[in-house]
Amino acid sequence: MIDEFVYVDGKKYRRGYTSGSCACGATKAALIMLLEKRNINEVRIGTPKGVDLDLKIENISRGKDWVQCSVKKDGGDDIDATHGMDIFARLELVQADQVPDFRSDLDSDYLFITSGQGIGRVTKKGLDIRPGRPAINRVPLKMILKEVQETLDEAGLDIYDYLGGRKILVTIFAPQGQEIAKRTFNSNLGIGGGISIIGTTGIVEPMSDEGWKKALSAELAIKRAEGREAIILVPGNIGRDIMAKSYGADLDGIVKMSNFIGYMLMETKRLGFRKVIIGGHIGKLIKLSGGITNSHSRVADARSEIMVANLALLGAPLELLKEVDACLSTDAMVDIIRKAGYSQVFKVLADKAASKAKVYMRLGQEDHMDIEVYLFSMDGSLLAKSQI
Repeated sequence: MIDEFVYVDGKKYRRGYTSGSCACGATKAALIMLLEKRNINEVRIGTPKGVDLDLKIENISRGKDWVQCSVKKDGGDDIDATHGMDIFARLELVQADQVPDFRSDLDSDYLFITSGQGIGRVTKKGLDIRPGRPAINRVPLKMILKEVQETLDEAGLDIYDYLGGRKILVTIFAPQGQEIAKRTFNSNLGIGGGISIIGTTGIVEPMSDEGWKKALSAELAIKRAEGREAIILVPGNIGRDIMAKSYGADLDGIVKMSNFIGYMLMETKRLGFRKVIIGGHIGKLIKLSGGITNSHSRVADARSEIMVANLALLGAPLELLKEVDACLSTDAMVDIIRKAGYSQVFKVLADKAASKAKVYMRLGQEDHMDIEVYLFSMDGSLLAKSQI
């Protein structure tokens, strides 16, 4: 069994499990109840992480050749929009001609998986699911196939004799899914009409950025699949709005990278973009000028040090350096520097940010990739654009 808690930065956090584990657990429970003709309250499943989960089974209903039930999503202490929602599986025996065309690409000769209410449909290229298919990722699909096969093996059944020419159809659905999806990244990822069933390990690690990063990577992959060779990366809404309103950038060509500067730069290289424009508030991007590729203040906050060092290299007087160092915000620094006549430092910082990005990405002449950096103040005015 999985350890229920982990410690991050000295604090205790509770683990959870993914929507994929919920779908898998509900499917396995439904199959057991159909085979054994009795209700169960709990089911154990394996996960790709190599540990087992004991999941509580709820909302059981049944008919002659079908059973459906649900597992409640538990994100542990890494709560997201799907935390607490019910993920259902309906498992039924159907004739071959009743298997719908709308189903996942991953199935067997007797088991087929589709989706119902509240589960989204993939609408864009770039994900590992084809457009027009249910938004159920490959790892949860493999988990379901594995647990179904193992359950049948443990029952000692010859599946083909048991089915008698029929098929097993599993429908994953979530009644709250369409509404909850409005609070997720799904619209950015080309998933419409509901949530996606996801999870690469089956386990939700609290205080982990991995799920967030994967969503951002998927958004980049979709942009590349659309044929875009240039992409604009911004830390957040400020950078996005400025790039769109002041420079006419296409909103569809902008991806928010949050604090993950280095990670997203490497993803643009992996996906084969030819040009990357990084635009945002100087308070975030000055960190890249100093070689810092995660801009979260908890990871590194050297804004004053980077600004003071570069002003000193320009010959700024000691009194100005002290005044800048005493500022509590980057915008306060900008005002002082402008009044002192040292605005050229912003161009230096923009060029260094572009240079550090190239070094971090290990770009060589054979890569044919351009990097540009735009630094803005909070009021949206351009402080500098890189030219290297």
